[in-house]
Amino acid sequence: MTIRFDRPVSHAARAARLIASFALVLCGVTLVGYRFGPLETPYFVLLLLISAGCATLAVLLALLGLVQLWQNAAIGGVSSAKALVYAALPLAIFGFGAERYWTRPPIYEISTDLNDPPEWLATPDARQMWLPPRHLVTQQEREAQFDAYPALISRRYEGASDRVLEAVRKVARDDHITIVKAEGADVVDPNGNVKSKRRTRPQSVNPAQDDTAAGDVPDIIPVPTPRPFRDGVAELIRQNSDVVLQGETRTRIFGLPCDLVIRLREEAETTLVDIRVASRYGQNDLGISADLADSYLKALDAELLGIAGG
Repeated sequence: MTIRFDRPVSHAARAARLIASFALVLCGVTLVGYRFGPLETPYFVLLLLISAGCATLAVLLALLGLVQLWQNAAIGGVSSAKALVYAALPLAIFGFGAERYWTRPPIYEISTDLNDPPEWLATPDARQMWLPPRHLVTQQEREAQFDAYPALISRRYEGASDRVLEAVRKVARDDHITIVKAEGADVVDPNGNVKSKRRTRPQSVNPAQDDTAAGDVPDIIPVPTPRPFRDGVAELIRQNSDVVLQGETRTRIFGLPCDLVIRLREEAETTLVDIRVASRYGQNDLGISADLADSYLKALDAELLGIAGG
């Protein structure tokens, strides 16, 4: 008489494979829909969290299926292995985000000038939806930025601001940064055209050629006197000579939107460049703003062969 052994079936392994498949498909559709479609960032984050949660459940069930395979020779080892493979991508993305969440300061913007950050020409505004509302960056958060990213400091380059401005625009184009607004000592439109707003001097009139001009000349000509010193005058003149560019970009892999503003300030025979980068959503940008600023400044250093300095 032939004895036949019926192997038990691991239902946990089968469920793990189905749940992990769903998590992988959801993660893939979310990435494609956000990078190339109209999916908004809060929904993108929510769907990724759901995908990671399903992947975590699938891993637990897959481990249970492997235990049943080891103890009872239950059928389901292949399903458990497939579940672990399918869950790898959602869990890898979640693990990457969790690592940056715990190792980066909880800030959503950075600036190379901690005391006087470049001002936004148009304050970025985005609906946070289910994400927690954001507050203005405090001085303590600025100090936390300096502790975490000490290399993010102002850049000083030799030469006039027009030469540096050309390099700033070139690096922005190379980094796929779209300049949406600009203003400064010269009116600079986003396309790079510069229209000087300095007033042209009126042509002098020869009194011998125009009899009416002589009658307009006063008998007493005022003598110019030195302008009295007032607090803040020098600072106001310096701010009016700044060139400020505001742009927007998206990260290369996930396509997360960020806003940035670049300020050029001419001092003596050098030009000081500062950058401010902010993510549009969330209170914690996971270090994305710092990565964008660091990449841009390194490319600008290479373009101008400049030396970073305060």
